[in-house]
Amino acid sequence: MIKRLFILVLLVNSVLGFSQELNCRVQVNAQKIQGTNKQVFENMQKTIYEFMNNTKWTPNVFSFDERIECTIQINLTEQVSTDRYKGTMQIQSNRPVYNTSYNTVLLNFRDNDVEFPYVEFQSLDFNENTFTDNLTSILAYYAYLIIGYDYDTFSESGGDPFFEIAQKIVNNAQNSGVTGWKAFENKRNRYWIIENLLSSKYEACRTFMYKYHRLGLDIMESKVAEGRAEIAEDMKLLQKVFRDKPDPQLSYLKLIFDAKADEFVNIFSEGFPDEKNRVYNILKEINPSNLAKYEKIKKPAGGM
Repeated sequence: MIKRLFILVLLVNSVLGFSQELNCRVQVNAQKIQGTNKQVFENMQKTIYEFMNNTKWTPNVFSFDERIECTIQINLTEQVSTDRYKGTMQIQSNRPVYNTSYNTVLLNFRDNDVEFPYVEFQSLDFNENTFTDNLTSILAYYAYLIIGYDYDTFSESGGDPFFEIAQKIVNNAQNSGVTGWKAFENKRNRYWIIENLLSSKYEACRTFMYKYHRLGLDIMESKVAEGRAEIAEDMKLLQKVFRDKPDPQLSYLKLIFDAKADEFVNIFSEGFPDEKNRVYNILKEINPSNLAKYEKIKKPAGGM
């Protein structure tokens, strides 16, 4: 009896102690779609939530507290047919900063090419070797993108295995007839995100993401000046990519700025004057669209 109880305790601890990779919050907004049973969208939200959080995406073991925090917000704007919907998807993922309660944003992207079939109560089944349906493929693509982004901040090019699966999902979708997967459609779609992540032309951006988080943010709890100095130096990596112009749109750089612009301001608003000026001048050159934000860096520490 004691032996059986001991085994039961081990099984319970195993279930409680280890979990899947993602802690993904899901929201489906269908306010613009009239005349449809709203229960359908509640069930859609539940199905997507279970798919993202219950699928085992990697062979690695994650504890409950190690799950990657992320959010998917789907805004449905049109019911194309009885079981087909169209809209946008906002994807955001976060990473905890070592020894703090602060979470830093890694990815903050809006996908405008979201159209998919959904049959109520039908399960979502993913196979990385084939295209089954667009909803499953989009969700799986972003799951691997989120995981790859996270791994990239803990080791240089650590996200490669997951980015390569995301690229396989893109390749599988080439003959699907739906938008968002092809090179010629636009320069900020799913095809180009993964193409740029795996391109040697953007290697310096991925090096920046590793150094910024692991050698910068992660030491700032105990060594603020050293961590900030590291990040200031790492800004030169982004400057190099900007000047090399790997593509006219500089798509990967825009992804970084979408996630990090406000954080750059928060970090360097408390910097040394020379440090502030160096970082401000780099950001002014490489991300002029956020210049109004970066002006705050130049103000005296604690100033309004």
